[in-house]
Amino acid sequence: CRLHTVGLFTSLSVLKSGMQCVKLPISVRVEINLLLLAVTGLALVTRLYGIHFPRAVVFDEVYYGQFLSLYMKQVFFIDESGPPFGHMVLALGAYLGGFDGNFVWNRIGAEYTSNVPVWSLRVIPALAGSFCIPLAYLLVVELGYSHFSALGACMLLLMENSLIVQSRFMLLESVLIFFLLLAVLSYLHFHKARNSSFRWFWLMICGVSCACGIGVKYMGMFTYFLLLGLTAVHTWQLIGDRTLSYVMVQVLVRFLALVVLPVIMYIGFFYVHLTLLYRSGPHDQMMSSAFQASLEGGLARITQGQPLDVALGSQVTLRTVSSKPVPCWLHSHKVNYPIRYENGRGSSHQQQVTCYPFKDVNNWWIIKDPGRHTLVVSSPPRPVRHGDIIQLLHGMTSRYLNTHDVAAPMSPHSQEVSGYIDFNVSMPAQNLWRVDIVNRESDREIWKTILSEVRLVHVNTSAVLKLSGASLPEWGFKQLEVVGDKIYKGYQQSGMWNVEEHRYGRSQEQKERELELKSPTHSDIKRNLTFMAKFLELIHNYLCAHICMLFSFLRSPAQRKAFGVVILAVLCSVYVSYHNLSPLTYGQPALSSDELAALRWRESWDILLRKR
Repeated sequence: CRLHTVGLFTSLSVLKSGMQCVKLPISVRVEINLLLLAVTGLALVTRLYGIHFPRAVVFDEVYYGQFLSLYMKQVFFIDESGPPFGHMVLALGAYLGGFDGNFVWNRIGAEYTSNVPVWSLRVIPALAGSFCIPLAYLLVVELGYSHFSALGACMLLLMENSLIVQSRFMLLESVLIFFLLLAVLSYLHFHKARNSSFRWFWLMICGVSCACGIGVKYMGMFTYFLLLGLTAVHTWQLIGDRTLSYVMVQVLVRFLALVVLPVIMYIGFFYVHLTLLYRSGPHDQMMSSAFQASLEGGLARITQGQPLDVALGSQVTLRTVSSKPVPCWLHSHKVNYPIRYENGRGSSHQQQVTCYPFKDVNNWWIIKDPGRHTLVVSSPPRPVRHGDIIQLLHGMTSRYLNTHDVAAPMSPHSQEVSGYIDFNVSMPAQNLWRVDIVNRESDREIWKTILSEVRLVHVNTSAVLKLSGASLPEWGFKQLEVVGDKIYKGYQQSGMWNVEEHRYGRSQEQKERELELKSPTHSDIKRNLTFMAKFLELIHNYLCAHICMLFSFLRSPAQRKAFGVVILAVLCSVYVSYHNLSPLTYGQPALSSDELAALRWRESWDILLRKR
């Protein structure tokens, strides 16, 4: 009983001492910046008032609206001008407004129909543009200027008509500016709040904002690089001033927040994009056959259930892996090359072989065993493997794919590719091709439908079957030129082919075979492409598009030289930095005391000096 009494008195004394620490009544003090509140209110009014007017397509709404409709219908698309996050932000407004995607975005000025929620389509850019004003106010204050200066900057932005206009329509500029301002403001908060518990929270917000800005438009990279540069400078100032463990923690946290987190979010944008858009659409042709086959409908409907292993006797269509200048299929038709070209050069006058950018019955070829006359698949099928020698017979004209030492029509440095016709002249058939599976995992890998990237190497001349990209004249129906390239080196997508449509041939006679080629394929094998494979293919297309855009701006020799000088200067600076610091990296050559002292760029770099 005595123990319980002592415990009770102890508890009461603790409670009493705790109550004495708490001052009653409990109150909460809140500071409201009325000036900031007023500026935000004015921004909302100027950006949101009357955004449903005009009820018609304005400027780039005709461009972004097409992607909105595709999002609403979950149809795949690719916008080579930028990543998908900005389109998803606009699509969110359309989804919340109940837009069904049924509107024809064909011209600026077209009146919106009743099913288009104009206010919902425009409200997210308007809100982003409105919140840019208070962000600008806070940014100016954070830079150390007075509230009066911040108010002046806000008024300039508040009444800037160009910013108002781009915020009131379904455009991405205001969304981009919002995320970039938030990123810069968050980093300044992080840098100045050295002893605050919210410091790392602001760094995370900075990383998230940078990822969102880049996800809207690639122009956000400039602000991102600016912040990375500031981070590098501020981190550099820590080196030598603190312990090594402290510096390592600081560097690691900054790296995770400003590099790893944005990369994960950037990949996440594409994951959501590809998860939402699972149906086949008009942009499929820009992607590989494997990518197209992973989408619902379209090529997936055509190729569903095709045999996976290519065998001797298989009937196939061969699509170039490259999508430049356009995706196309190996093709031939009953028209010969002209005896003499416009420039006076002669040809073999054999059957034309081209690359045709549309599906056609003349795209079908038969994989034939050179040692046998049969054109049907045996039972069991004899698969074609890496390194096998085959012949390719055109299904509709029964001409063998051939190349020889005759100059191609548009690319005289390469060999002509033709469907061989025996004219009884001294021009023997050269129609043997070696199968080279580029993405193989073993030396005897089987040629796979859609999945295998194949290089066809001519046995006699070692030339590679390749799409040159040049268009043939009228006599070639403006189709794309296919050549045999003898100086082919490295990995070039223009020299890679994959089997897109595939069936096991059952007809030996020409008439029966023609009917078979015009009939749909049968069988049941399902293929799925992983997200990372799709992501890497999309990134490859983005990079190709932007590199081509860059070189389109560098048209004059002077521009190219200036660009080359800039690149050379950057590379030289990297080399100089590497060369000067390499003795510290490798420990040799040995440095004198003066040379070592010259590398001591900061007074706190005592680690470079041996103290006795």
